[in-house]
Amino acid sequence: MKNTKTQSLRKITFSFFLFSGIFTVNAQNQVIPLWNKIPDEIKAPDYKEKPELKDGKMQSTSQVSVPTLSIFIPKETKRNQTAVVICPGGGYTHLAFDKEGTKVAEWFNSLGITAFVLKYRMPTDLTMKNKNVGPLQDAQEAIRYVRQNAAKWNIDPNKIGILGFSAGGHLASTASTHYDDKVYESAFKVSARPDFSLLIYPVISMENEITHKGSQINLLGNNPSKELIDSFSNEKKVTAQTPPTFLIHATDDTVVIPENSINYYLALKKNGVSAELHIYEKGGHGFGLGISDTNKFWTRDCEEWLKANGYN
Repeated sequence: MKNTKTQSLRKITFSFFLFSGIFTVNAQNQVIPLWNKIPDEIKAPDYKEKPELKDGKMQSTSQVSVPTLSIFIPKETKRNQTAVVICPGGGYTHLAFDKEGTKVAEWFNSLGITAFVLKYRMPTDLTMKNKNVGPLQDAQEAIRYVRQNAAKWNIDPNKIGILGFSAGGHLASTASTHYDDKVYESAFKVSARPDFSLLIYPVISMENEITHKGSQINLLGNNPSKELIDSFSNEKKVTAQTPPTFLIHATDDTVVIPENSINYYLALKKNGVSAELHIYEKGGHGFGLGISDTNKFWTRDCEEWLKANGYN
């Protein structure tokens, strides 16, 4: 009964957004509000989202306080298909929404995979009671929402993965290791555990020696406790139940050093979790779907991994 009520409220909220012209909707890109009621929300009228547009298309956005899911459905759908929730990066200050969201969703559609780009909240004390868990609340709810509604999109509820770039990779790895953390009351009685993870030049650790300092400060604050650092250093939270994972990084990444991916991979291996790690010679940080040299082949490697594991 509670589920039905929540879904009805979501539809009403979506109708409001639709008719107020806030969202543009077409067959390929439907945008829905993630929450009917955002958990632990603090109202901050002066904290407004700041999207950057080019030719009417959002390139990036900052100061996100109202999370959404952008739904990308392949032109040809089949039964029991795979779905991926995409978390763009941006150091927990902004979201590289086009390069690490929309374009990636369209690539997944070309593989016959349904994609959901998560516009998650930026952690700040201005809009949430506990900024450490605000983004995790959004990631958990996104997975639950897709799983709850899997039949609507011909999705197999056991083939729902999460992908994250950079700080979005930290969120994706947090969702993959903290899926049982009860950080809010969900109306959906389904698991928030992703079935697989795709982590692209991800921030994994909050340890001072290897973390991306900007992401650490934005998520945990200026002087986080050892306990808080340990809790969100996801290489320390891997268990035998952590989802199978595909990781990529570049050797010459000086923004988020490759030890983030390497240490997570070693933790997965130690716990007997299926994992594949690609370290490309060049690419630096933030190469999206790949630019040049060997990093431009990561999408091919990822496609092969998805096939080998029965996700495509």
